[in-house]
Amino acid sequence: MHTRLRNLVLSLTGAIALAAATPSWSQTGDLLARIEANKEITIATEARFSPFEYVDKGKIVGYDSDLLAYVMKSLPDVKVKQLDLPFQGILPGLDAKRFDMVVTAVTINKDRASHFAFTVPVADATPGVLLRTNETSIKSLSDLNGKVVGSLTGSAQLLALIDFDKKLKAAGQPGLKQIKQYVSFDEAYADLAVGRLDGVAQAVSNLGPLMQSRPGVFSVMHQTIGPKSYFAWVARKDADSGSLVKRFDDAIARANKDGTMKALQKKWFGSTMDVPVDAVPAPTM
Repeated sequence: MHTRLRNLVLSLTGAIALAAATPSWSQTGDLLARIEANKEITIATEARFSPFEYVDKGKIVGYDSDLLAYVMKSLPDVKVKQLDLPFQGILPGLDAKRFDMVVTAVTINKDRASHFAFTVPVADATPGVLLRTNETSIKSLSDLNGKVVGSLTGSAQLLALIDFDKKLKAAGQPGLKQIKQYVSFDEAYADLAVGRLDGVAQAVSNLGPLMQSRPGVFSVMHQTIGPKSYFAWVARKDADSGSLVKRFDDAIARANKDGTMKALQKKWFGSTMDVPVDAVPAPTM
């Protein structure tokens, strides 16, 4: 009797150990396979970057949100869990595997591209400068010498501004008086409006809708402060994420080719942009 009971206990113990050691379907395969099995993808967004993404009546809306809805048609039955996070924590959070992908406007640059995988571009990210409409002393890039210009901490626009300042000084000019960093672009816009800044470095694609929403307050310099660049979405640069990036790439390319992307750009920016379709361009910054 005792022998049979001991054998039964050993058998149960072995079965439990085997079950614990064998992953379920939802834990196996690459990231895309796990997302499809679990029927949920966790997306990180910084919803303070209008018109790409912002909160309206408690809901995240914008160009990226509409484009994401189109892309998710390629993942039927998968629910989107969307996190709204400060931009400064988004890429570190992705690196730490706190979410599956970043769907927010992130500029493709050399430093990021060396560590993360970008999708094909979703919009133009060339950096320009926002001014007040009553600003009469700034008509060209050289007029920015001695001025206070702000941008978002951790952004490619800030890096472009820093590089522009270095070029001014390398050419024997005074350079900017000060570069101020902000947690959000909205704070920088507010300081510009009341005169605490002379300009804000921001992607040109963002500035048209901003001027429309604040008529008579802001204007945009005709010259840009950095090279042609693009916004894209971001994933981890590893084999586990490879098929997910490919799924997103294919869907974004379809949106570009079938006119959906242009229609969404017209809706959110008031104009359209030409962005590469079939490959991620080499970073220019």
